[in-house]
Amino acid sequence: MTSLKFVFLLFLISFSALAQKDYKLWLQYDKIANDIISSEYKNNIQGIVSFGNSETSKITIKELENGIVNMLGSKPEINSEINGENNLIIGSHTSLNSELRKILKTDFDKITNESFIIKTINLKNKKQIIISGKNDIAVLYGVFNFLRLIQTHKSIQNLNIADSPKTNIRILNHWDNLDRTVERGYAGFSLWNWQKLPDFIDERYIDYARANASIGINGTVLTNVNANALILTPQYLEKVEALANVFRPYGIKVYLTARFSAPIEIGNLKTADPKDTQVIKWWKDKAAEIYKRIPDFGGFLVKANSEGQPGPQNYGRDHVDGANMLADAVAPFGGVIMWRAFVYSEHDANDRAKQAYAEFQPYDGKFKDNVIVQVKNGAIDFQPREPFHPLFGAMPKTPLMMEFQITQEYLGFSTHLVFLPKLFQEVLESDTYQKGKGSTVAKAIDGTLYQNKLTGIAGVSNIGNDLNWTGHPFAQANWYGFGRLAWNPYLDAETIADEWLRCTFSNNENFIKPVKNMMIESREAVVNYMTPLGLHHIMDTGHHYGPGPWVSDLSRPEWNPTYYHKADKNGIGFDRSKSGTNAVSQYAPEAANLFDNLETCPEKDLLWFHHVSWDYKLKNGQTLWNSLAFKYQEGVDQVAEMQNVWNKSEKYVDSERFNEVKMLLEIQQKEAKWWRDACLLYFQQFSGKELPAGIEKPTQTLEYFKSLKFPFAPGN
Repeated sequence: MTSLKFVFLLFLISFSALAQKDYKLWLQYDKIANDIISSEYKNNIQGIVSFGNSETSKITIKELENGIVNMLGSKPEINSEINGENNLIIGSHTSLNSELRKILKTDFDKITNESFIIKTINLKNKKQIIISGKNDIAVLYGVFNFLRLIQTHKSIQNLNIADSPKTNIRILNHWDNLDRTVERGYAGFSLWNWQKLPDFIDERYIDYARANASIGINGTVLTNVNANALILTPQYLEKVEALANVFRPYGIKVYLTARFSAPIEIGNLKTADPKDTQVIKWWKDKAAEIYKRIPDFGGFLVKANSEGQPGPQNYGRDHVDGANMLADAVAPFGGVIMWRAFVYSEHDANDRAKQAYAEFQPYDGKFKDNVIVQVKNGAIDFQPREPFHPLFGAMPKTPLMMEFQITQEYLGFSTHLVFLPKLFQEVLESDTYQKGKGSTVAKAIDGTLYQNKLTGIAGVSNIGNDLNWTGHPFAQANWYGFGRLAWNPYLDAETIADEWLRCTFSNNENFIKPVKNMMIESREAVVNYMTPLGLHHIMDTGHHYGPGPWVSDLSRPEWNPTYYHKADKNGIGFDRSKSGTNAVSQYAPEAANLFDNLETCPEKDLLWFHHVSWDYKLKNGQTLWNSLAFKYQEGVDQVAEMQNVWNKSEKYVDSERFNEVKMLLEIQQKEAKWWRDACLLYFQQFSGKELPAGIEKPTQTLEYFKSLKFPFAPGN
C-alpha cells in the first residue's frame, strides 16, 4: 500500500508540473540547457540594481528575479547601489540618479510615456545594461521585453532598444456575463468570480494581469457588449474596484460596458433619452460615483441599437447624441467612450455589408474628442476571411478603433488550430487608398493617416477558466499575437509565431521551423475548408458551429446563409459590384475599381463581391466549380499535413501538451472533412456538375448533414 501511495504521489507531482506548463502561457522561463548561451547571460547579469519603490517597481523586480532564476539557474544579488560592472539597472526616469538621467537624456527626449529603453551603457568605464522609461509601467514593459530576449536566446551584448506602442488603447473585450457564462467563449467559464469578489482575489487575476502586461495590453472591458445594467450598481462596482486594484500595478485600466437603458433599469427613470436632462444628470452622477472608487477607470464600451440592444434611436436620436452624452459624463475624469459601429437592421436587407458605413460615415467629425468608434475588421462579422471594413480611412475627422475577434466564433471554436495573427496582419496591411497608395488600415487606426490623437485596437477575448486559459494550447498564440500587434500593427505574423513558439515550447530549430510554418498556413487551411474564394457566413445559425449553407427559413433575411452565397443554377456569390448592391462604392475609387472588375478582383474575395458562373475560368485555368472543390480538398489536406508536422514534434514537447494538440487536430481533421462534404454536396445541386478527379467522395448524404443538430454547442 505504501508503494502505491508513493507512485500516486509521484503521479500527482508529475501531473501538477505538466499542468503548470499549460497554465504558464508564454511566460515559461524554462532553464536554458545550452551552457554557452547561459554563460553569456550570466556574465552580463552579475547583479541587479533597482531604483524605485512603487508597487509596480516591486512587481517588476520580482518578475525579473523569477525569470532569471528559472532560466539561468542562479539568483543575482539585488542592490540599491551600483557596484562593479555587468549590472542590470532598473528604474524609471524619476527614480534614476542624476548621472544615469544625464546619460539617457537623448533617449528620454525621443520616447513617449509608455515607451521603454533597454541599453548597454558605460558608467565610469564599466559596462552596464539599463532598462528604463518615463514611468514604472514603461519599465515593466521593458523588463518583459528583456526577459523575452533571453527566452528566445537573443544576444544581450550590445543593446540599444527604444520601443514605443503605436496605439493608445490596447484592450481586451471580455464578452463575459454576470452568471459567469461567456458569449462566444470556448475556454470554460468567466475568470471573474463575482460571487467571491471583492474579498477573494484569485491568483488567476494576478497572472492574467502579468500575461497582459508582458505583451503591452493596457485595458480590459470586464463585461459583455450585450450589457447588463447591474454591473453599474454599488453591489458590483465594489467588485470591479477590487479587480481594478489588482490590475493597476500592471498598467491595466478597467472599462465596463454601459447598457443604454440603465437609467430606467437601475435608476428609476422613465426614459433613457440622451437629450433628457434627468438622464444626462444620471450618467454624470454615475460616472462620478465610479471614478470616486476607481480614479483611473478607463470609460465605457457601448453596443447600441444593434441586435436588440437599446440605444439612442429608441428615442428618435442618433449615435452621435448617445455617444456624446456619455462622453460628457466621463470627460472631466479623462474617460473614453468606445462606441461600436456593429449595426445592421432587418429593415434594410439590400446588403448587410453596407449598413455600418451608411449609418456612421455621415457622422464624421461630429463626435466629441473622447469618443472613438470601434469597427470590426470586416463589414459582416468576424468571418474566416473578409475584405477590410470600408469605414477604415473613410472618417478622417473621427478616430476609429479596430475590433478583432480573438475567440474563434466562426473558425472552429477552441478545437481548431488557427493562427489568427495571419488574419490580423492581412487586414492591417490592406490598402484603403483613402489618401493614395499606401494608406493602409494600420495607418488609419494608429493615427498616422489623419493625425488622430486617440487611437486603439480591441480584441474580443478567448480567455476562460480552463487550466490553459484558452481551451486550445495554440489559441494562446492568438492572445499573445493580438497583444504584439496592438503594440505594433506593423509586425509580421511569422515573427510573432517564432517568438511565441520559443517562449512557450522550445528554441530547437528542428521544432521551430516546421511548426512555425504549420501555424502560418493554418488560417488559410480554415478558409479553404470552410469559406474559400470569398464565400462567407455559411456556418450553421445561432451557434455558428459547422456548415449550414442550406439554412433559409429564419425570420430575418440576413440571418440566413442562403442570403450570403446566393447559389443558383447560374452561379454563386453575392454581387456587390456596381451592377449589384454597389457596396464597392463605399471604398476609395482605386479599391472600388479593383473589387468591381471581375478580372482584377482578388480571387480570395471573388464571391464576396461577385455572383460568378460555375463555368467561369479562374487564373489557374480551372472552372469556378472545380476550383471551389479543389479548395475544399486542399483545406482537408492541409489539416492532414498539420497532423503530420505535429506528430514529428513529440520529442520537443511535454507529453500532456503534445497529446492534447494531437487529439484536437484529429477533431479538426474530421470537421474539415465534414465542411468539405456538406458544402460540396449542397452546392453541387446548383452546379449540376460532377466532382473533379482528386476530390474525396463524401461518405454521407446531404440529408444526413442537414439533419445534424447541436442544441448545446458552446458559446451561445
